[in-house]
Amino acid sequence: MCGIVAYIGHRDATPILLEGLKRLEYRGYDSAGIAVLQGEDGTTLDQVKSVGRVRVLEDAINAHGGLPGSIGIAHTRWATHGGVTQANAHPHHDDVNLGHGIAIIHNGIIENYQSLRIWLTEKGHVFSSETDTEVLVHLIGELYHGDLEKAVQSALREVEGAYAIAVICKKEPGVMVVARKGSPLLVGIGKDEYVVASDQSAIVAHTNQAFALDDYTVAKLTRDSFRTTTVDDIEVTAEVYKLELEIEQIELGNYKHYMLKEIFEQPRALRTCIQGRIDHRAGQVVLGGVNEFGRDLARAKRIVFVGQGTALNAAMIGEYLMEDLAKIPTDVEFASEFRYRNPIVEEGTVVIAISQSGETADTLAAMKEARQKGAMGLGVVNVVGSTISRETDAGVYLRVGPEIGVASTKAFVGQVMVSALLATFIGRRRFLSQDQVTTLLDEMTAIPGKIERVLEQSDSIRDATSRFVGRENWLFLGRGVNYPVAMEGALKLKEISYIHAEGMPAAEMKHGPIALIDDGMPVVFIATRNSQYDKVISNIEEVRSRGGHVIAVATEGDKDIARLCEAVFYVPDVIEPLQPLVSVIPLQLLAYHAAVLRGKDVDKPRNLAKSVTVE
Repeated sequence: MCGIVAYIGHRDATPILLEGLKRLEYRGYDSAGIAVLQGEDGTTLDQVKSVGRVRVLEDAINAHGGLPGSIGIAHTRWATHGGVTQANAHPHHDDVNLGHGIAIIHNGIIENYQSLRIWLTEKGHVFSSETDTEVLVHLIGELYHGDLEKAVQSALREVEGAYAIAVICKKEPGVMVVARKGSPLLVGIGKDEYVVASDQSAIVAHTNQAFALDDYTVAKLTRDSFRTTTVDDIEVTAEVYKLELEIEQIELGNYKHYMLKEIFEQPRALRTCIQGRIDHRAGQVVLGGVNEFGRDLARAKRIVFVGQGTALNAAMIGEYLMEDLAKIPTDVEFASEFRYRNPIVEEGTVVIAISQSGETADTLAAMKEARQKGAMGLGVVNVVGSTISRETDAGVYLRVGPEIGVASTKAFVGQVMVSALLATFIGRRRFLSQDQVTTLLDEMTAIPGKIERVLEQSDSIRDATSRFVGRENWLFLGRGVNYPVAMEGALKLKEISYIHAEGMPAAEMKHGPIALIDDGMPVVFIATRNSQYDKVISNIEEVRSRGGHVIAVATEGDKDIARLCEAVFYVPDVIEPLQPLVSVIPLQLLAYHAAVLRGKDVDKPRNLAKSVTVE
């Protein structure tokens, strides 16, 4: 949610800032703005802000006559404090009459902004927006005495909450100050230039060298140098690393939408995910990020998965895998609830945080709470160098490549595959025989090819979806390991098509939700051949008897089920623990085609953000 791009160097800043904002559009936003230091001495501060997409901002800049200058900050805002208005859009400035020409962009939430606003108002400050961000820049202005870095440090010692900020000042035209706590911020290092962003996708076109700011860290940037300190002005060393992202990975290519591209990238993504992690000759799982903790994991008394949204659905599958393959009692918790319940974390507890971005605020907070209570913390994330990857004891990267579409697809299958690898890794050290592990590894290796076969049905899935897309209420039902797949299918449909959909265990339908079923209501069943197949067929009959229209995901060769359904999407036969990796694919395609048929913005659904970095 929200996006930060900033530039200081020798080139024209505005084109770089606009390009960066376009790279960050997938994160979700409702307004945008740019501020640039102009003039030969850089002491004129000019800005343009707009409500709507970045293209609206670009048009406004052109109408303004451009924004020349080699140092600037840009932002896409997702409204929290105050409505969607030009006045509330970033950047924000210190007081026009009392101020020093300081401009700021900010991701996060300043929790004590109200008390700070009252204090600043009493000192004569006048505010023009409803935002917490404007309060922060006024505070910096109040504490400014000729040194922007020190003013930012002083202000951040007074605020409570989360922030990633970039600050410029017309009185110091060759300086930019950036800082973070709880919200991601990277600094890309070029030749006599720096590109700052909340996501590496806005940096990679300019450099592959970067450093990530840690919590409570401030960086002072000039065109040819940088200095990193804590908010208490203690110097710290930044760890520079190479970005793994390639620019080609974030281009749309020949696909109409990023979501469709990412659905079709899943076979390749999973091959990359398992590459080097499955040793067929030795018959074992090799996970470099957790190998040294193998003995501790095998002795674990309890595993707790924490996550939100799609990651939570993947965690629910992880629960089945851990209990089935590793025989360890396992729970799944909403990360947002975990930390506020004073959870019981006993000796031998391992908490696994699942997050695509590695920056999900609730998940990060839950992990910190668990580790503070003595749990071992593992991270399952996609973004290298993300906060969760740095805050855990160990972890496993998904390695599925960047995910631009807001509705997660390939990250979900990556999370499930990594959970299967982890469960096998631990299970071999407990109860799994060598033959069982060999079978599992062979099945995992075959999954990408089986997904390719499912993807070949995209056109027929679109045709079937067109028959039901006008209905506003759907049910998704599954049993066992496919119950979370039903949850994920429903989530995908409502995320991007805005159709009301509910996912639940098939047996739960009879305990209330069956009252919703009327003539023609679409009910999607995951009905693959497994230990609960006969029970699912009984549930299908119950829906049919009440007039519901059944759409089934079934195993190839199951011809009998077709007589019970209005549409069937077939998937290859897979052993039960790994069935979600193929059974979810038709549901992703169903949601995608439903959204397109309804004329929705697939990659940027309303009100949603790719990375939720505030609680």
